[in-house]
Amino acid sequence: MIAEAGTRRPSVLFVTDLAYEARGRRYCDEDIFLTSRLREDFDIALCHPRDAAALLDGFDAVVVRNSGPVLHYQEAYDAFRSRARAAGTRVYNSLDGRGDMAGKQYLVDLSRAGFPVIPTVDRAADLGLLPRSAGYVVKPKLGADSVGLRFTEEPELPDGADGTFLVQPRIDFRYEVSFYFVGQDFRYALYAPHPDRRWVLEPYAASDADLAFAHRFVEWNTLSHGIQRVDACRTPEGDLLLVELEDLNPYLSLDRVPEDVREGFVTRMAGSLRELLA
Repeated sequence: MIAEAGTRRPSVLFVTDLAYEARGRRYCDEDIFLTSRLREDFDIALCHPRDAAALLDGFDAVVVRNSGPVLHYQEAYDAFRSRARAAGTRVYNSLDGRGDMAGKQYLVDLSRAGFPVIPTVDRAADLGLLPRSAGYVVKPKLGADSVGLRFTEEPELPDGADGTFLVQPRIDFRYEVSFYFVGQDFRYALYAPHPDRRWVLEPYAASDADLAFAHRFVEWNTLSHGIQRVDACRTPEGDLLLVELEDLNPYLSLDRVPEDVREGFVTRMAGSLRELLA
């Protein structure tokens, strides 16, 4: 679609790291596909996350997609958020999310509030609140992609690490499942039937109870515009527990869904972007 003479299409700065290598995923392929389709409605330019703060003023909106873990460029990301807020830049995902966008504190908060999440604490004084388990996971609150993650036999925190690390019991689960949303709209679900192959995903037929579970976290979040992925695990008893609420730059695994689902997602994302720009 080519704009008619005299008309101006919205311009979008699409933030991605095409060179980032993620285990079991092709970040670059997904963003090449998305930008090729979004160009039907928007003028698109791609940039690395380290360059976003310097370039954002020249665009109507900034889309943050597969930009890799923020901890690899934390200073640049903080500068981007600060400049975008000061300039009133329209950012997609919007900067008001309470999930991974703000670190992992939400897992502690949701656990304390009694939500169906993997039990999580971040202080030595609360270690006794965790259920007994054959092992525990200790990871940085600002971590991503398993960076800094380690396993222990007993619940423990590094000395002086109160408030900076999370401790969770290792959960025996049947499979992991992810629910993908544009705004509040559920689009599709995928699951990993083999627990040892997290990113070998297949389409998942979500039940009404599954969707009620996922919607509960999407509604809890304060994300105004953007894409969210609710990651959960299915326990041997059949319950779902939240693993992660990804609202910064969730990988979408669009290569794992049928073509009609993929096309529907792109159409809804483009519409969501137009809503942000309205």
